[in-house]
This record gives sequence, C-alpha cells and structure tokens, in this order.
Amino acid sequence: MGAASRTRRTLVTGAVGIAVLVAPAVAVGVPGGGPRFVAGASGAGDPYFPYSGNGGYDVQSYDLDLTYTPPAAAPAPLTGQLDGVATIRLEATQDLARFNLDLRGLDASRVTIDGKTAKEIAPPADGTEVDGRKFWQVQEDADREWELVIQPRPKIKAGRTVTVVVHYGGPTTRPTDIEGVLYGWVTTRDGAMVVNEPDGAMTWYPVSDHPTDKAAYRFEITVPEGKVAVANGLPAREPRTEDGWTTWWWDAPDQQASYLSTASVGDYDLRRTETASGLPIIDAVDDALTPGNLAVTNASLALQPEMIEFLEMFGPYPFNSFGSIVDDDTVGYALETQTRPVYSRVARESTVMHELAHQWFGNAVSPFRWADIWLNEGWATYATWIWAEDQGDGTAQEAFDEVMAIPADDPFWTTVVADPGPFGLFLGPIYDRGAATLFALRQKIGAAAFLEGAQQWVVRYSDGTASTADFQTLMEEVSGQDLEQFFDVWVRTGEKPTTW
Repeated sequence: MGAASRTRRTLVTGAVGIAVLVAPAVAVGVPGGGPRFVAGASGAGDPYFPYSGNGGYDVQSYDLDLTYTPPAAAPAPLTGQLDGVATIRLEATQDLARFNLDLRGLDASRVTIDGKTAKEIAPPADGTEVDGRKFWQVQEDADREWELVIQPRPKIKAGRTVTVVVHYGGPTTRPTDIEGVLYGWVTTRDGAMVVNEPDGAMTWYPVSDHPTDKAAYRFEITVPEGKVAVANGLPAREPRTEDGWTTWWWDAPDQQASYLSTASVGDYDLRRTETASGLPIIDAVDDALTPGNLAVTNASLALQPEMIEFLEMFGPYPFNSFGSIVDDDTVGYALETQTRPVYSRVARESTVMHELAHQWFGNAVSPFRWADIWLNEGWATYATWIWAEDQGDGTAQEAFDEVMAIPADDPFWTTVVADPGPFGLFLGPIYDRGAATLFALRQKIGAAAFLEGAQQWVVRYSDGTASTADFQTLMEEVSGQDLEQFFDVWVRTGEKPTTW
C-alpha cells in the first residue's frame, strides 16, 4: 500500500442482514462411529482480524460474473447497483457439516453446491438448529462482522472438491472502516474504485477473505456501454457490446490473495504496451485527471518497463502482466492490487515503484498474519530508496540516515513493527522503520547474502504466505549468522535501535 497514514479496523457493520445465526466450530456426531463432521471455523485464526477468512476448506478458484450499474449523474451520496454470481471451487480440508464465506452489505439470494439448490429456511429466534434443515443463511453478529453460513446436504468429506455458486447483489456505496477510511468496492461518480486491504473483498463478493487462502481468479464484468472494466491479469477475450451493455473478461491464473483482487470500473483510457521481454503492460487512466496529474502520471507510467527490469534483481517478475489503474477519485491512497495497482488521482514515480515492488514482496509472497505486514511495506519502501539512488536522486544511505535521525523519544520508535496491532498496520514506522531494518540487515550480513536471501524469499514462498520468523530463519541460513538480537531490536521492540 502506498500511503503510510492509513489505519485499520477490527470491526465493521453491514447494511443489511437476513437473520442472526451463531455458527460455533462444533463437531457433529455420526451414529456408528463414522466421520465426525464439523462446522468450519468462521475465521482464519488471525488475531488482528479473527473473523476474516474461514476454516475447513481451501479455495481453488473464484469465477466472478458481475453486472454493475454506476450511479446516475447526480450529487452525493453515490449509490450503484452490483449483482453477481460467484462460482467458487473449494477443497474441504475437514469433514464439513457447514462452512462460512465472508460477505458484507450484499444479500445472497441463492446458493448451490454441485448444482443442488437449497431453500432458505429461517432459523428460530434463538439461532438453534431445526432438524438440520437449514442450508444457508446470512448472519450478522457485532463480534463477527458478516458471514455467509452454508450447510451442505450431503455433508462434505475432507479431500472432496465442490463447486459453490452464490447469487447475490445489492446497492453499493462507499464502505469504510471504523475510522472512515474508504475500502472495498468504493462507488465513484463514473464507476467503482476497488481496493480491499485488509479485508474489503467481502464488500463485493463472497470470499474467504484472508491472505492464507489464495486462489486463481476469473472475471466477467458487464457495465453500461462506454464504461471500461479492468481487473487482474490479462483480457481473456475481446469485450462485447450488446443492447447497451459491454462485457469485459479478465483471467488471473496465478495464486492471489483476496485483498489483491480488483474489478474497477470507470471512464478509462485503456493503453497497451509491453516490456522488451514481451511482458504485457495494460494501463487504465481516468479521462477526468487534471492536466497536471495526467502529465505526472504519464511520465511515471512510462518508467514501468525500466522499473520492472530494475526489480528483477530479486528474481523474474512473478505474474503474467502488469499495469496500473489511475482513478480520479478521492480514496486517497494507492494499493498494490495484483498485476494492476490502483492509484487515486495521480501515479507518482516513487509510488509506482513502491506498488511494483509489492508484486514480489506482498503479492507473490503475502503476510502469514497481518502482523507481518512490515515485510510488505518495508520491502516496497526499501525498493524506492534503491531506485532513487539508481536514478541519481539521493542514496539509500541518506534515506536510512534520515530515519535514524529521528530522536529516540519520538513516538515513531514506539511502534513494534512486527506486532503493530490492528490499528497500526499502515503507520509510518511500518514503512520507514521496515525499510531501515532491511538496510541495516544488508549492512550486517553483507550485500551478497542479503540479495541471495531476498531472491530465495520469493522462490521459497511464492504463491503462498510467510512470517517474520520465516524471514529471520532464511536470512540466518544464507548468512550463517545468529540474527536473534538483530530482529529483536529492529522489529520486536518499541525502542530505537542503538546496537545490532
């Protein structure tokens, strides 16, 4: 993410609900000693966001068929209409009596599993079971955010792969966290700017909304004729217009965390180019950018091929395409959505480098828990330091010295970057102290070992997630040094490092 002032929430509230249904992770006994079917966990186990993501299964792919009507030309409040069919292939990792998906602010109208349709059966007021007849239900609970609870018939045995189809929809607005930060499906004057970190994907499709459950994505997005819909990956086919509507298809086959998905819609100028090695670059630039912002954006985007080549010191670019979405909206930050980062109003050179670096650090390798986010933001910020040095605009040493010039009693140093808490994910120290940690690590173990460690980080954990402990272990392997004290003073304490 490209803005260091962001903070996050531990709780959001939904706009609409069907019923309250508590879904504890309990075992369901089977007569005769058969499998004990369980309710899949309603969270991925992340202490910062305990009800983001879900347990009991591994999503293989999302196929999202979306129809979106942007707001009519009128002043705020901006309200659109989103209708979707999500086809989700998942493999059960437990014997499941029921399981959850995350869904906020939209109504599910129909759910099928392997083609079998179920009726909605309202639970009693106390939320107890009714002879096992409930098949699916949306629940709202102040402690649990939003859950789509699905009770399959027959139950699903571990190892079985099923196809879950959810029909859903509702009005879209401009969802925020409890501190008022826009995220998720943000309705704009001409479409939608879609930025999900950490768990805003559930505002526009049913999902296991945590980085530990990556999946492949396909998108079919139908919008009014004249609008452009841009998602992750590459176009799967040419857009088709019929009866005043245009459908856009995008295919993102690489493993992708849900917070990195996007399906932005607007009055975009769609531009195509490629790198010298043939990597496609697709940019979508809002035609409403001011002349000044457009000039800055054009200059920055022109550097993307050179930036990619520069960052390949850490290994080959990890995905099938790159590009940018620049939307003239007031969201106020950029996000490293996979293959196609999203920018608010202007794409500046340092921000483009930051979001591009995330494709290796944050996207190919994502945080195991949100406490590990410094490994995203520290690496992306460090990349801007070394890029600026390469371009003759200061040195990484000068950037490091600027951080170290912050007085020891400044609140900057009180943030524990490897455990900042849910409200500290996007504070300045996560970015700047994170980058300074990497610079100091390079000094300690040497440039060759540091580069080898960075490359091996991407090779070893690509398509998955990794933690601060994993990073320390790897750097100890490549350097042959005990780095416990180094990581203690740099990322596990709320004080300014003095010796390491």
